[in-house]
Amino acid sequence: MPARNTLTLGTDRALYVGEIPATGWHCHASPVLLMGLSGRFAVHWGAGRVETCHSALVDAGVEHLFDPCGETVALVYLEPDSREARGLRGLFQQEGGVVLDVAVSVGARSAMEGYLNHFDLPALLRCPLDNEVAPLDPRVARSLHVLRHPQAGRVARGDLASGVQLSASRFNHLFRAEMGVSLRSYRVWSQVRLAMAGLALSPRLTDAALHGEFSDSAHFSRMFRQTFGMTPSSVLKPLKTVTLLA
Repeated sequence: MPARNTLTLGTDRALYVGEIPATGWHCHASPVLLMGLSGRFAVHWGAGRVETCHSALVDAGVEHLFDPCGETVALVYLEPDSREARGLRGLFQQEGGVVLDVAVSVGARSAMEGYLNHFDLPALLRCPLDNEVAPLDPRVARSLHVLRHPQAGRVARGDLASGVQLSASRFNHLFRAEMGVSLRSYRVWSQVRLAMAGLALSPRLTDAALHGEFSDSAHFSRMFRQTFGMTPSSVLKPLKTVTLLA
């Protein structure tokens, strides 16, 4: 598959296809499926562990370094509240947060593109997803809607908690228990996603930063690098298309 450098953003998932530079150490609030579409890549994590593989699942909150080794890659990010991400929690617990060579072989280009574009995880993964997933707590679901659709700037943690009739500490505990990540780390992730969605309206990174409710482009750059281990210009400027799914 030739590099196309495309980004597709849905409500609870995202797909990047193309070429990216090797990242620095980073972790984000979303599990990710890394796939080498043209060859093997390297993943570093833990206490000096490094492996080369054709695919890897990395859980939210796992610090890692991703080196595409010059290959074309597909990165599938799943929001931690999505059914697929929640269905992977047992596997991540068993495997320590990183699962190697978990995807089917690339095979026919058209078939793989179809699986990726439709976020068809059962077709992409060798392992079955757990279908016995408890529904998300409605109080957390309500707070996610507020975080993902800010109406008038950044929403304070206390306001999120009071909006669901909980104390701030109790809300933090509930959020982590339901999502598997802290409210603080998810807030940054949510803002970065909003900023990237802004690229569908304007290709300027400054405009994207404002769309993500960051104070300025420097703040956006710091948080993007913390989240993905890369500068936003190195991965977002080469994008050919940004697609928002309803």
